[in-house]
Amino acid sequence: MIFAANFKTNHTRASTRTYLKVLSEKLSAKRTGDRVMVFPPATALDSYKGSFTIGAQNAYPAQNGAFTGEIGVEQLEEFGIKSILIGHSERREYMKEDQETVAAKYSFFMEQGFEIVYCIGEPLEVREAGEKAVADYLLAQFEGIDTAYEKLIVAYEPVWAIGTGRSATVEEISSTHAVLKQHVKRPLLYGGSVKPANIREIISIDGVDGVLVGSASLDVESFSEMILS
Repeated sequence: MIFAANFKTNHTRASTRTYLKVLSEKLSAKRTGDRVMVFPPATALDSYKGSFTIGAQNAYPAQNGAFTGEIGVEQLEEFGIKSILIGHSERREYMKEDQETVAAKYSFFMEQGFEIVYCIGEPLEVREAGEKAVADYLLAQFEGIDTAYEKLIVAYEPVWAIGTGRSATVEEISSTHAVLKQHVKRPLLYGGSVKPANIREIISIDGVDGVLVGSASLDVESFSEMILS
């Protein structure tokens, strides 16, 4: 099972260091075979040591260059970081990353040998239109994406469940993951208001290979509880 924490624009370098120190101590009790990933904000990236993988929430598809405000492969390599989130709904919505942009970024980091957690998800109006509409919407987000890439992890995050406190139902998660599993033979995470109260139920669903946790991962006790539950 994969447990991934996305800090988004939260935590500082100092608080991330403290968080990871506590997390590392708690992970001595994790189940064999379980994997933990943490995606801090760019300013908190560093060469942390522990039984977890540190990844970048975002980077520009370039080694380096004249891209003001961005970080590239050169900056990630300084800390030995080779994992990245791509396609998160917040970047699609707020940063206006369309599918062409997302696919180009994916291709670049695939060529660089990065492990990619590729995020897909549907808005509420699509969910309310029925399962076929959801499937069509999600599968369109694989346009230009090499799903055979061996370092791909897919994260399904219904947009309407991110940060709202409302998680998808077991039936919604199960049916959506079943459809995705028919098309993508890679680990498939669920994200969207995952928390200690529902973690056991979610990871027990067939087709769920782990979780991508947002706000509930910001507290190390909460995230550790989910990993060890």
